[in-house]
Amino acid sequence: MSNEKIGSEDVLKQPEETQEQVNTETPKAETEEKPKFIKQEKTDKPYWYVVYTYSGYENKVMDNLLKTVENHNLHDTIIDVKVPMEESVEIKNGKKRHVTRKLFPGYVMVKMFLTDESWYVVRNTRGVTGFVGPSSKPIPLSDAEVRSMGIENVRINLDVEVGNNVIVTSGPLESFVGVVEEVNTERQKVRVMVSMFGRDTSVELDFVQVKRI
Repeated sequence: MSNEKIGSEDVLKQPEETQEQVNTETPKAETEEKPKFIKQEKTDKPYWYVVYTYSGYENKVMDNLLKTVENHNLHDTIIDVKVPMEESVEIKNGKKRHVTRKLFPGYVMVKMFLTDESWYVVRNTRGVTGFVGPSSKPIPLSDAEVRSMGIENVRINLDVEVGNNVIVTSGPLESFVGVVEEVNTERQKVRVMVSMFGRDTSVELDFVQVKRI
């Protein structure tokens, strides 16, 4: 299988259809022709894949796919299906309320072994328009992408030691360069000394926020 990975920013790109098309089209009727079957190379372990859906159909796609997994006993092939959500607090007219929103509207995340059967099942789920990646070769997310996107709290093996130079790859300190002071594998955190406004400042960052240089 290809080793090519996608960045979390790629997930936010629209599929081949324009946004206008995605918002105005309705899912194809079940009687319409199914997408052409394309033979897949089986993966050695389950990966997370990103699936395009019609706007507003994310939860329906998730529910339908989970039902298919249950009805056809595919638990060992399609491991999990998620629509990542975030909760925020809004204050309106002096009142607080908790609001839940989709992190990535128009997308569903599927953890699975990529096989001929799993590809066919997911691709033919009503409301699905395709996978992220070439139609013949869906591209899995890396562990770092899965963690940073809030899909699953996977453990990251960070190849850094105290004294190494690193660059911050995301967050308010993106592009800052610093020196590693502490590595906490259990908490998946690293403490880095960076220079801010002419002063050395020690900051704690997540493993997925730094890269060794």
